[in-house]
Amino acid sequence: MAKKKYCAPLVKAYKNSVFLNSQPARSIRILAEMIEPEVRCREHGITGTVVFFGSARTLSRKDALKNLREIEKKIKEAKKPSGSVLRKYDEARNDLNMSRYYEDARDLADKLAERFKKHDKKHGKIVISTGGGPGIMEAANLGAKKAGCESMGFNISLPMEQEPNIYQTRDLAFEFHYFFVRKFWFVNLAKAVIVFPGGFGTMDEFFELLTLTQTGKSRRDISIVLYGKEYWEDVVNFDNLIKWGTISREDLKLFKICSSVKEASEHLIKVLGK
Repeated sequence: MAKKKYCAPLVKAYKNSVFLNSQPARSIRILAEMIEPEVRCREHGITGTVVFFGSARTLSRKDALKNLREIEKKIKEAKKPSGSVLRKYDEARNDLNMSRYYEDARDLADKLAERFKKHDKKHGKIVISTGGGPGIMEAANLGAKKAGCESMGFNISLPMEQEPNIYQTRDLAFEFHYFFVRKFWFVNLAKAVIVFPGGFGTMDEFFELLTLTQTGKSRRDISIVLYGKEYWEDVVNFDNLIKWGTISREDLKLFKICSSVKEASEHLIKVLGK
């Protein structure tokens, strides 16, 4: 009787890691990043988020003060400080000045999370959401943890800056490859977005949200807060956009500028009905 011959075990397409990481399978990877967060959010009963945007480079006051003291010590010990040391001193002083936004983001997230915690059963679970990294994102996740609440982190894989912070709830910490899918999830559950001082990434997120709201493409009624009047009025001249006719004065009603934790929390609690 002839001996039967068998080939090596076959691999199903959905278990083929080489194929799944190939260019032709990009649409499958995108679909996975779209669907998986929805499943986890449903499992945790999350019905809405308050999103914190802001710079990944913003330090806590404690860390900023520590850096400044170390540079001051180097300057004091050096007979003639180099130009690079003096530049680092100026940067450290600016970091200390900007650290107030870290402290405010932490305190605002704490205050909002504590408030939402009391209304979960009646209104559904609303949690603090961030990009999951350092800086303002870390501060907001820390504030939520301080209030004893869960918080989300929509992390993105980047060659620099984006290291996941330790304060986001582990089961609600997501890792994205695609920026546009990440931004979809920022908006998809958002009831409010608070935009702290930030750079290119923060500007990108803020202006895309403004565009979606202005054009009616976002079906969600999202309250947008720009935090830090001094920063935003210096960096973005909205009045000049009106002067040149590229936006209307009515467009300024799409967001509210706040400069204190009290002002921002009272506004958001009012508009969210919490």
